[in-house]
Amino acid sequence: MKNIHTVLILLFLTGIMQAQDRPQPKPGNPPVVNIKKPQTFVLPNGMKVLIVENHKLPRVSFNLTLDNAPFTEGNKKGVDELTSSLIGNGSKKTNKEAFNEEIDFYGANINFTSRGAYASSLSKYSGRVLELLAEGSLQPNFTQTEFDKEKAKLLEGLKADEKSVPAIANRVVDVLAFGRNHPSGEYTSEETVKNVTLADVQNNYNTYFVPENAYLVIIGDVKFKETKTAVEKLFGAWKKQTAPKNSYADPQNVSKLQIDFVDVPNAVQSEISLVNTVNLKMSDPDFFPAVIANQILGGDFNSYLNMNLREQHAWTYGASSSIGSGKYVTKFKASSAVRNTVTDSAVVEFIKEIKKIRTEKVSEDILKNVKAGYIGRFVMQVEKPQSVARYALNIETEKLPADFYEKYIQTINSVTPEDIYRVANKYFLLDNMRIIIAGKGTDVVAGLEKLQIPIFYFDKYGNPTDKPAVASKAIPAGITAKTVFENYIKAIGGEKAVTAVKTLAMNGSTTVPQAPVPLTFTSKLDSKGKMMVSLSMGSMNLMKQVVNDKGAYIEQQGQRKNLEGNDLAEMKANAAPFEELVLRKRTDLKVDRIEPVNGSDAYVIKDGKTTYFYDVKSGLKTAEAKDREQGGKSVSQITNFNDYKEVKGVKVPFNLIQNVGFELDIKMSDIKINEGVSDGDFL
Repeated sequence: MKNIHTVLILLFLTGIMQAQDRPQPKPGNPPVVNIKKPQTFVLPNGMKVLIVENHKLPRVSFNLTLDNAPFTEGNKKGVDELTSSLIGNGSKKTNKEAFNEEIDFYGANINFTSRGAYASSLSKYSGRVLELLAEGSLQPNFTQTEFDKEKAKLLEGLKADEKSVPAIANRVVDVLAFGRNHPSGEYTSEETVKNVTLADVQNNYNTYFVPENAYLVIIGDVKFKETKTAVEKLFGAWKKQTAPKNSYADPQNVSKLQIDFVDVPNAVQSEISLVNTVNLKMSDPDFFPAVIANQILGGDFNSYLNMNLREQHAWTYGASSSIGSGKYVTKFKASSAVRNTVTDSAVVEFIKEIKKIRTEKVSEDILKNVKAGYIGRFVMQVEKPQSVARYALNIETEKLPADFYEKYIQTINSVTPEDIYRVANKYFLLDNMRIIIAGKGTDVVAGLEKLQIPIFYFDKYGNPTDKPAVASKAIPAGITAKTVFENYIKAIGGEKAVTAVKTLAMNGSTTVPQAPVPLTFTSKLDSKGKMMVSLSMGSMNLMKQVVNDKGAYIEQQGQRKNLEGNDLAEMKANAAPFEELVLRKRTDLKVDRIEPVNGSDAYVIKDGKTTYFYDVKSGLKTAEAKDREQGGKSVSQITNFNDYKEVKGVKVPFNLIQNVGFELDIKMSDIKINEGVSDGDFL
């Protein structure tokens, strides 16, 4: 199957990435903020209630938070996630359908997790909405049917993540930084989820969903006295109980800078993360200097890291850093995804920029601009009920001064270049940092070895392993590009079935970070050289590409561009259901090598800037890589073909995972052969 959506996806994502990363105007002088203090009371069971009356709008929000200490789940990791999925599926009093219908009737929004619940509605319905929140939280209806459904969904998601380079990288980062026996280091796997039973979920709820550390924050068009009475009635019977208080040794950073490498053979990009753990509380004097230092290093578009790796070198869509804070140990992390060929160079630049902020005092202009941007974002958030709720909760749970947020702007403005220098050396621990890289070993290890930084090797679960083999396997006698293409045709159904495919219609969905809802993916192909591919959000067409008898064009949000030259030639080449029918006739192609892809050996065939991968055993195409220019930059992109299913005697992939700066996972809901396509689709 042809990688038909390459141009479409890349152009679409380039546009939204540019929109996301566009520098914002510098804010003016910030206004004085006035955050209203909550009225509070405590129920006999220990739950603390905070109410902020705000009568500007006829709305109200409820935020129930359980401030329990983190805990490990051991060989049943996933039980807490399943508990979150099951809470809110109705209650013991009201079945799931009736519960959800009533929420919809009021136009309310209610969400439940194992750590609390959230609801918002018009104030005239607030009494009933609070009743539903209490009912769903305190009387959950855990059924075997719903448990089996949610468990199956979780397992399916884990299977999809097994081939996701970002998912692998994130898992290994936490395992190595915190240790697999720490709450922040253990991970959910198919094995641990399969160990979880409905009884485990019930026990998890009974153990941790308790009022001892519960906070209910209510903000909006309510009256304190009436609301207090309602809360006492609804939550007063919640049995007093304490959650287990587990303690864990703080993880230790490494004694010196090292590279921890994870070989992911299907990676077209390397996921790079520079990590060390930190203990930074919001109440610490270092909190604001550390936050601003992180903004300078990698938190803003104009940060050191992004200006270097993205703007100066064009190696990535973005490079960033973050620093955690709170009552428990967290981490500092600087990260980016870069092309395989520049992995070692990117590591050098990461180190360079972290050294810079640790050895050179930031200029007054840069510091002033970063502080102004940070204050501007704070001012924009301060009027939102969710923000006010979070501030009130932070003051309670983080033991902050009552005027913490009133002095927020003043405290930020007091940060000096000397403060930045000091906290950068205290929290960005370059000499005790792990450089964790998930990438294709055969492409990047040799370059990393030249950096003369100690390298350790791990598998995709963070277990120590041997250095990945880089020697190519011998190509068996008699294997040629022609035989590989013909074996593929045979594997998907055979000559007769494949040549009988005249049209192919595919419908699916995917998500991208900048889109608030899933996107609809549609593709239609005609063996006569016609093609239509589109991405839409609801009824709005975001991007469409068409190849027809007259030429080809791309339409983006109402703007049409006719293609010419190389772009036109590439689009026409894409307009074929099964390109192997043509490729097998060429005599200039050969099998370049055998290399592992997605855990299995694959024959590799190069055709200019396109590389094809076919599974040695099954014969199926597992991946297709393409190098192309986009916006004056070289873009490497790979598509993995998974979940082959038979449609009218021909196997086609129902899952395509495309790496375009992040993982784009397209799941097909429906594929039709020789139906569902008309000439009108290609106008």
